Amino acid sequence: MSYAGDLSPQEAWEKLEAGAILVDVRTESEWAHIGIPDTKGTENDPLFIQWNLTGGIPNSHFIEQLKQQAPEADGTELVFLCRSGVRSIAAANAATEAGFVSYNVLEGFEGAPDQYGERSVNGWKNRGLPTNLGKN
Repeated sequence: MSYAGDLSPQEAWEKLEAGAILVDVRTESEWAHIGIPDTKGTENDPLFIQWNLTGGIPNSHFIEQLKQQAPEADGTELVFLCRSGVRSIAAANAATEAGFVSYNVLEGFEGAPDQYGERSVNGWKNRGLPTNLGKN
């Protein structure tokens, strides 16, 4: 692991309360249809930068977009979130290589599927952290 570490959803929330910035790397479709984290209780609004574009195509402009939206690599911690905690690992690694202090949120926004395939086991949303229905 080259990034700073993995965080549970609750630990991620605590980092956000301490001034870190959440970077949601899911797709536009996921933001619109599944919901987004609500960080109004923290100092910073989340950043929305797709790691993969809709259809699974890698976003070749990810680091460029991150550099445009995030504070310069000045020690501000970034907390990366995807659906289940997999894409966010790749994003955290890439951001670390670009000079950012980066963390991954274990379980992601929706978490792991249950025995019926429903994502109701864990994750940001299922652990009761603040959520909005969709990104406008």
